Amino acid sequence: MNTAVKIAGFATALAAAFGGAYGVGSAVGPSRAGPAPTVHTEREGHRPDGGGGARGGFGGEAPVGGLRVAEDGYALDLATPRIAAGEEAELRFTVRDGDGRPVTAYRAEHGRELHLVLVSRDLATYRHLHPVRAGDGTWSAPVELPRAGDYRVFADFTPDAEGAGSVTLGADLAVSGAYEPAALPEPSPRATVDGYTVTLDGTLGPGRESTLDLEVTRDGRPVTDLEPHLGASGHLVALRAGDLGYLHVHPEGAPGGGAAGAGPGVSFTATAPSSGTYRLFLEFKHDGKVRTAAFTVTAGTGRGADAPAPGAGHGEGPHGH
Repeated sequence: MNTAVKIAGFATALAAAFGGAYGVGSAVGPSRAGPAPTVHTEREGHRPDGGGGARGGFGGEAPVGGLRVAEDGYALDLATPRIAAGEEAELRFTVRDGDGRPVTAYRAEHGRELHLVLVSRDLATYRHLHPVRAGDGTWSAPVELPRAGDYRVFADFTPDAEGAGSVTLGADLAVSGAYEPAALPEPSPRATVDGYTVTLDGTLGPGRESTLDLEVTRDGRPVTDLEPHLGASGHLVALRAGDLGYLHVHPEGAPGGGAAGAGPGVSFTATAPSSGTYRLFLEFKHDGKVRTAAFTVTAGTGRGADAPAPGAGHGEGPHGH
């Protein structure tokens, strides 16, 4: 890290300590000219194994993404590392290849070339955005985050290149304002959002594939006319508490063999990379609007989504769809 960056980080820390306002350091993206540098995980020092690749998870277990800003020959260049809470801003970024060139060819996954997920470190605020790509490879999306704090930005994509697979890169985003961290809700098999109740049946098992069945009801009645969302009946994002490791979750076959929709049940398969606490965000579409129900679950401790506990998961909406 060069001297200018060190000074900027020190100044931010002083402002936080003496001014009472929230301030955090921002991720330093790859250079906009020339080869992308080797970049280490911003939060690597907080990991129990003290290092290792993002694909290795804790202790080299099941794959987990989003822990690094550069991986698999690609780098996330976040041009907007800081915004203000409660104010709309344009988030801009570029995905670069190993030579520092902007990536302009992608394969569509779940109906989109790239999925952009923003989540606060305390897992209380979640956004799933669909940015627009310019011809030069620059992505942009409007965003307004209600709470100050340290956020993580995830870019989930598959380059249209020979031998390329799915890649999830992560970078830190600072949101300025008065910082009030939220406590993580206790594990519960039920979550409510906008008058809907979503029930989760299934548990996460570390290092093994698990089935997660979710059922959507409203006013006590099953919702049997869910609308297609990203090519399926629903979309699920799973994040590990602490380092915000990003899990790839796959929807199972559409009900009745159709393209998507129906309900009330939506099923997914997922593999937890380690024991611990996870936050699940289920997005579903009904009456023309996408809603997000959030759950806290545990893996490898004998207590999961099917073990009742006080409190219910909840997420903030809307989510940028």
